[in-house]
Amino acid sequence: MDPLAGLADIVTPPPVSWLPQTWGWAVLGAVLLVLLAWMLWRWRKRREANRYRREALSELSEIPVAEIPALLKRTALAAWPRDKVAALSGEQWVAFLQVSGPLADLLNDAEYRSTSVSSEEAKTEAKHWIENHHKPIMGLNMTFER
Repeated sequence: MDPLAGLADIVTPPPVSWLPQTWGWAVLGAVLLVLLAWMLWRWRKRREANRYRREALSELSEIPVAEIPALLKRTALAAWPRDKVAALSGEQWVAFLQVSGPLADLLNDAEYRSTSVSSEEAKTEAKHWIENHHKPIMGLNMTFER
């Protein structure tokens, strides 16, 4: 008589399901999905809001130094309300640049320098201002008087 003849084959359990077994996991999945959608929406909104910066930076590399002030003015007009920026010139424009970003030192003392500003230095400063200027906060009344 064969001692192994009476043994049955090993029965394996069915594979474990990958679907969540409790409602808590489904809620967590839904919350994560909503959070991901919100983050994507915010990223796209911010990217669209900063499109004028990307366009100004691409134009900056192609223009001569003499056209940088006009580019900065157009950039400011894209970020701030027209009635706050369009009429600014001279000291008021420099004051605006001082309040909004880090370009003013180059413009403020350019008239007192013994040598003119180099093309590379001017473009570097303009690039820094375009990338780092602070857009206005709604309801904040900025004055640029000296």
